[in-house]
Amino acid sequence: MTASSPFSPATDTRPALLDAIGNTPLLPLRQIGHDLPDGVTLWVKAEHLNPGGSVKDRPARHMIEDGLRTGAYQPHHTLIDATSGNTGIAYAMIAAALNREVALALPENASAERKAVLRAYGAELILTDAMEGTDGAQARVQELVEAHPDRYFYPDQYSNNANWQAHYDTTAPEIWTQTHERVTHFVAGLGTTGTFTGVARRLKEYDDAITCIAMQPDTALHGLEGLKHLPTAHTPSIYDSSLADAQATCSTETAHAMTRRLAAEEGLLVGPSAGANVATALRHAHTLDAGHIVTILCDTGTRYLSDDLWSDAA
Repeated sequence: MTASSPFSPATDTRPALLDAIGNTPLLPLRQIGHDLPDGVTLWVKAEHLNPGGSVKDRPARHMIEDGLRTGAYQPHHTLIDATSGNTGIAYAMIAAALNREVALALPENASAERKAVLRAYGAELILTDAMEGTDGAQARVQELVEAHPDRYFYPDQYSNNANWQAHYDTTAPEIWTQTHERVTHFVAGLGTTGTFTGVARRLKEYDDAITCIAMQPDTALHGLEGLKHLPTAHTPSIYDSSLADAQATCSTETAHAMTRRLAAEEGLLVGPSAGANVATALRHAHTLDAGHIVTILCDTGTRYLSDDLWSDAA
């Protein structure tokens, strides 16, 4: 228990589950990166190994603990938020450990596996128009909170500074330590933008020469759950574009192909957003003569086994 923890023996018991979040391994991609220059290594942060199966365990824990600490999250509240699935799963997992209720709005085209996991944790699902994406889910949550303000704790992951702070406090220091302070480049896709903002901000404080690359889907109509095409979506208020030394895009087809390669060549069963991160990082790595480039494996591939990506032609 840290000094800033909202849990104490006199008031509550900290679920041991929370201490299992983070400290994920950093792995070199030996097969996929086999033809990189000798001085270049491509590393992946295995966030799919968090207990909730994704990088979103980190901000969910931070936002919930912040709500408990400030008193914004009371025992009678139902936690509510919009999600593409992974933050919702993390919320639902932690709320179950706290014996609290959770309601989550997500686009109806979210994978069947994600919906099944959420229901297993006891979450109430509010399915919204797939064509409106997470923006539509956010609008629905805001309507409910405005109508019943005393019923809900609404962390609002797209606007909550505890989102990026989670990565500033944990993910970035882990990367810095695991690379023995040698990381030279960081690549991350933009969804809530918390991962990119928090990690890039902290890495820049360690060494301003570290190049931080922000990636997003190449078109508005894409198949990369959790990522946003910012020109056609609401930009999260927590996003700090000044932290991006470069912008990159990735197509759904390229991401899917890399996702299949990660499973078949590296034994890493992850989702399409991880494939997009790795494809983008690999493309950039081929432009370098030396460096340690790090990216994120966002979530487990078991949430996408019913998706077409596994049967698509390579």
